[in-house]
Amino acid sequence: MEIFVYQPKGTCSTKMEFELEGDIIRSLKVTGGCSGNLQGICSILKNKQIDEVLDAFSGIRCGLKPTSCPDQIACALREYQKAHV
Repeated sequence: MEIFVYQPKGTCSTKMEFELEGDIIRSLKVTGGCSGNLQGICSILKNKQIDEVLDAFSGIRCGLKPTSCPDQIACALREYQKAHV
């Protein structure tokens, strides 16, 4: 099990803490952002494969912002994958 911490850019959330086991997300805790939405997202992501989340979350925007919390989750997971190639 590994803890990976990511600082999102361009969103209301300020910190994302992933607990990962290989390419499986065991848990995610997000600081800041829309509490109810992010609690739901974190619950849905438990035990999902990284690639499955990348496909679903990449490119999602929040209003007029060029990114969103789901998109930043995808950015974090891509960064994690690059560091573990």
